[in-house]
Amino acid sequence: MSLLITGGTGYIGSHTVVELLKLDQDIIIADNLSNSSTVVLDRIKEITDKSVTFIKADICDFASLDAIFEQNDIEAVIHFAGLKAVGESNQIPLNYYQNNVAGSVTLFQVMAKHNVKKLVFSSSATVYGENNVSPLDESMPTSAINPYGQTKLMVENILFDLAKSDSEWSIACLRYFNPIGAHDSGLIGEHPNGIPNNLLPYVAQVAVGRLAQLQVFGDDYDTVDGTGVRDYIHVVDLALGHVKALQKLDDIEGCQPINIGTGNGTSVLEIVNTFKDISGKDIPYTIVPRRAGDIATVYADASVANNLLDWKATRDLTEMITDTWRWQSKNPNGFES
Repeated sequence: MSLLITGGTGYIGSHTVVELLKLDQDIIIADNLSNSSTVVLDRIKEITDKSVTFIKADICDFASLDAIFEQNDIEAVIHFAGLKAVGESNQIPLNYYQNNVAGSVTLFQVMAKHNVKKLVFSSSATVYGENNVSPLDESMPTSAINPYGQTKLMVENILFDLAKSDSEWSIACLRYFNPIGAHDSGLIGEHPNGIPNNLLPYVAQVAVGRLAQLQVFGDDYDTVDGTGVRDYIHVVDLALGHVKALQKLDDIEGCQPINIGTGNGTSVLEIVNTFKDISGKDIPYTIVPRRAGDIATVYADASVANNLLDWKATRDLTEMITDTWRWQSKNPNGFES
């Protein structure tokens, strides 16, 4: 039997595919390549010496998804596919609702038609909104302050309703914190389209000279150095969280939200200074005003993942940044290098 990975050529999806191939899983990737490259498939094979089945397909296309399930014996789905830039979601919200929400509903309809009711969903810590105090745990109320976060929250609520309506569903909603790092081979890593939306790829591109300087949004928060604090997690630890969730689906009844984070916070300037030390490169930055909706400190309570999934993040900040720098220095233009 096969696993279907939607968005499997993306940043988190590709690292998860690598970890699944190590376990000799039969993998089918469905991806529309809107934010990724088929070069990833070659890199995955170079790392693992194994191939996957790749199908170019969009999750909004019922017929394409239906054909995948008709032609393959699929056991479970890990659903990564989705648009993911917070800023962009404010500019083109309808695209985000169409792709992330309507596309997910289409996927779930096809799964239900084919009686495939095991799912790991790629959610986000953005569903905690801005009124909860860290450490954030799964019992806290949810909300969202931008269209991207709203789409994740909407899909979670759809999955809660789906699981209530049909007890055969086993669903893990993994609420990520801030994935960084890359595979230690330097062959796959984060390759954002255009200007990076996240801190680490932006810092890395400053280090290789693609961008002139970093903007730090606010230095007057009540934190160790006045800059925002976030829970950064190595993408391989995150990938292993998906593997564990998949393995534990038989023990999950209904829809279970699960934080995937380290439980520790790191400030923007701590990231910048650690990157400078590891890379030996200068990282010029300028302080600019806070962004609306930004929170001083966000980090996870990861005890549910520790206890339910027998999972714990093991890679520290030095390893996260070392692997990021190896990826970026070997691939200064990402997969276009």
